[in-house]
Amino acid sequence: MFWNTNEPHGLPRDPFKSCVIPRPIGWISTISPDGVANLAPYSFFNGVAGDPPMVMFASGSRSAEAPKDSIFNAEQTGEFVCSMVSYELRDVMNETSAGVGPEVDEAAYAGIEMEASELVKPMRVKAAPIHLECKYFGTMDLPADRNGGGNAICVGHVIGVHVDDAVMKDGMIDVASFRPVARLGYMDYTSVEEVFTIMRPKVKEAAE
Repeated sequence: MFWNTNEPHGLPRDPFKSCVIPRPIGWISTISPDGVANLAPYSFFNGVAGDPPMVMFASGSRSAEAPKDSIFNAEQTGEFVCSMVSYELRDVMNETSAGVGPEVDEAAYAGIEMEASELVKPMRVKAAPIHLECKYFGTMDLPADRNGGGNAICVGHVIGVHVDDAVMKDGMIDVASFRPVARLGYMDYTSVEEVFTIMRPKVKEAAE
């Protein structure tokens, strides 16, 4: 099939989110200007630079009248934390995606234990194997969606990284030990169970 994205695709569900896969889950914790903690998962999330380390998460349904809590809080306070989701945390992560109001602390709502960060005020999910403490860098507003809601990308500078010693092996992060969760399309997810290594090729010498 071919789908012109300006036209109806005629399928039961939008196929686009099943094309760019898998997408790691960024479990973003922030604090509102009024001091209310917020925790929400984002599947449009990834690392975007290594030196300095930078990450981004993106959300839809953003408008001046109804801004997304995570981006709004990051913009107003200048900080956020990303906790990476292990396979064991998949269900409780999903609980924090409930559409509760900005006055609700999702971690408390879902019964998630949090712990203090080192360099920023937002707390981190204690049971998560990896945490990225971030300083807000900037927001890029994207075109509005078909329902009139906005879309935006929030970028952060990673200033601190926590890695649980239990997921370290020979000085390297053992991804298979905690099976990070990633989003597919529709309501489908996956986790990392198999890891393989491919070394970069050496430049071939030109034939004489």
